[in-house]
Amino acid sequence: MIKKINNYRPTYDWSKKKASGLYKNSNFSFPVNTIHYLDFIKYSDFVPDKSVNCIIADPPFGISFTGKEALYNRKSSNVQSGYVEVDKYYDEFCKLWISKLSRMLNDKGSVWIFSGWSNLSSILNAISYTNLNLINHVIWKYQFGVYTKRKFVSSHYHLLFLTKSKDYFFNKIDNYPLDVWEINRTYSPNELKNGTKLPHSLVMKCIDYSSKPGDLIFDPFMGNGTTAVVSKSSYRNYLGFEINKSMDKIIDNNLNQVDVGSSYSPYYSRIHH
Repeated sequence: MIKKINNYRPTYDWSKKKASGLYKNSNFSFPVNTIHYLDFIKYSDFVPDKSVNCIIADPPFGISFTGKEALYNRKSSNVQSGYVEVDKYYDEFCKLWISKLSRMLNDKGSVWIFSGWSNLSSILNAISYTNLNLINHVIWKYQFGVYTKRKFVSSHYHLLFLTKSKDYFFNKIDNYPLDVWEINRTYSPNELKNGTKLPHSLVMKCIDYSSKPGDLIFDPFMGNGTTAVVSKSSYRNYLGFEINKSMDKIIDNNLNQVDVGSSYSPYYSRIHH
């Protein structure tokens, strides 16, 4: 049994006023808080060297997925068309996009890569060709999965925590942070979205541990814009790419539903709430 440490304080913490100030005073020599509706692999040079503090990537599955399949128990009319899947040459695809990350990441920065189990080996293999260091292999456990008849139901996702150097930024928010995260999937039956959508609390956890207010969060596969939304609401700047141009109105709508810093609260107050 793990005893709760009532007086534990995170490594770094900021009042709402201080966090707001850091965000307002953040300065970049290139446009931020924007999304390029372009192919990240072809246009990654838009992002300057060592400019990003944290990268969050949820790449295409590589399993002929569109999000409209009946087995996912969702109305196809609620899934925005245009999702671009990678059916062939997934190994090469992973090598291409993952090879672009280190250049734009600053020396204290980190990368979070989501993956299902079916193509995890391709992602791990691509990482081995870079100078990124695998710090943790986190398991995201959620509450339901696709029904099966002759195998176990998959109800988890892999989340790889990578850094560029040994001197990386890590805000130890919890006294005993485990590498298994139990976070429920969100279910929004009438919401128009991309094929999949990560829970805000899941993305927020990555951002909380790996960045400070005012930092720049980058996402090469914006999808529904969750990384941008969570960044905006937690006093972070965002930047990203999305190859599906038809997602622009959905992402704009999601961003317009939150104000800058609207979800932010000091970590200490969360722990002792």
